[in-house]
Amino acid sequence: MSNKISEIKLEKFAYGGDAMGHLSDGRAVFVPFGLPGERVRIRLTQEKKNFARAELLEVLEPSPQRTTARCKHFGECGGCHYQSLPYETQLDAKTEILRDQLQRIGKIENPPVQPMIGCPNPWNYRNHVQFHLTNEGKLGYVGTNGNKIIPITECHLPNETIDSIWPQLEFEPDTSIDRVSLRTGVEDDLMLILESDELEAPELELEAGISVVHLTEEDALVMAGADYIVMQVLKRKFHVSAGSFFQINTVMAGKMVKYLLKRLPLPAPTIMDVYCGVGLFSAFLASKCEHLIGIEASPSACEDFTINLDEFDHVELYEGAAEDVIPHLEAEQAIVLLDPPRSGVEVRALDGIRELAPKIIAYVSCDPSTLARDTARLIAGGYRLVEVTPFDMFPQTYHIESISLFEK
Repeated sequence: MSNKISEIKLEKFAYGGDAMGHLSDGRAVFVPFGLPGERVRIRLTQEKKNFARAELLEVLEPSPQRTTARCKHFGECGGCHYQSLPYETQLDAKTEILRDQLQRIGKIENPPVQPMIGCPNPWNYRNHVQFHLTNEGKLGYVGTNGNKIIPITECHLPNETIDSIWPQLEFEPDTSIDRVSLRTGVEDDLMLILESDELEAPELELEAGISVVHLTEEDALVMAGADYIVMQVLKRKFHVSAGSFFQINTVMAGKMVKYLLKRLPLPAPTIMDVYCGVGLFSAFLASKCEHLIGIEASPSACEDFTINLDEFDHVELYEGAAEDVIPHLEAEQAIVLLDPPRSGVEVRALDGIRELAPKIIAYVSCDPSTLARDTARLIAGGYRLVEVTPFDMFPQTYHIESISLFEK
């Protein structure tokens, strides 16, 4: 930890929610909550040979684009990063960050990045929110320093249903619960998920008519209601278990589905949906192909996938890691859809896909740095990057969702 105080001018946005400037010795320095063009006073918090990190002490010359954040916790809570920017400017900033990542990491001279597709409701859009607990049992989020839970009294990202109930939740101090999640589905159904390492379920007093699940690595114990919730995208319903992932922004998930249906060469003989989850994309693509193959490692998501695509007879599902399954498959004339976690596509899985040599690959990414890395690998394997379209799945935050199309 350093305590050096400096005055610098910020130059551009960097991926991760920071703005970048340069210290007097030439090193790049990354400052959260600063905006390009601002002159700021900073305190260094981390120093490396080639770069440094700092906290923002004072904005000496504010950007004309700086606005007042809606939330009183902004700047202390680590959840939001761009509340001080008008929404249209957020979209432009994220688009440029995505382009920069593809240029610097992917070594693509002029990446075909399209304008970001914005969210119609950049506030109160989340259908799933995860809280941490302070030692006193208060709901909170991880702070900007990454090692402290900030208790909160307001948040402008959960949808109205979640927002109406989370302030009513109360927990005992020093509880065994590690995380508390709220998820909402159709007809404002609510699920409360209590995550912990303790196998024994906590005691519970419940007045609201919602489902409650105690989730551990071993099991999902239903304490009230059901062990799943029904989500809906473009009028299609999905069975989603407590431990399964589902896109947190239902409206933007629908826009991504529509994009794939429009841009992929459909109908197709075979579609392979790698990291298929509960079947969000497969459910819409299954009727557009003769054979659909899903690959998913999560047992609960596999169970959901089976339910969500039960109507189709030409769908196969393989439960396992993509890198273990793909080398054993054959898929001539296939379209491959990738929707990996933030860590990107495991190198053996990517090698296996290149061996299959699909004509088209659609890559759904939630991290531009791993997308850029994997893009370089695909280009080296004989693919051309046709276009990259970002979708603002996470307004007010630095996270960037995108769909990239590759052609053999």
